[in-house]
Amino acid sequence: MRQSVAPSRVSHAASLASQANNVVATSRLLEKKKEFEAVAALERASALFLKRIEGLADDCEVMADAGQVHGQVLEQWPVMFHSLSLFLNSREQHLADPSDDTPPLTGERLVRVPLDELQADVSKQP
Repeated sequence: MRQSVAPSRVSHAASLASQANNVVATSRLLEKKKEFEAVAALERASALFLKRIEGLADDCEVMADAGQVHGQVLEQWPVMFHSLSLFLNSREQHLADPSDDTPPLTGERLVRVPLDELQADVSKQP
């Protein structure tokens, strides 16, 4: 028998099998690309969601700080009303007693605010 002229030539059946393998590999590659794109889109959406949640957390912290400040202000109102009551009572007593030669109270007084103590208290808070 005579030998083949092209011994290194692949047979027709082998080329059909390799083409089928290429088609399967290509379809699998496309599937993996779609899967990768979906995971990347999920990652982007998760990062955006994280930024929004962090923004909400920052807003909540600001609101909590504002609530503490409002509480501190409201805490001072009874003291202010007490001081005002003392002033009004002393003014009424002064007006009721005409024998006193002191000038009438106008409510204008200098008050020392201890800024150093207040700043020290603020710096101690976390």
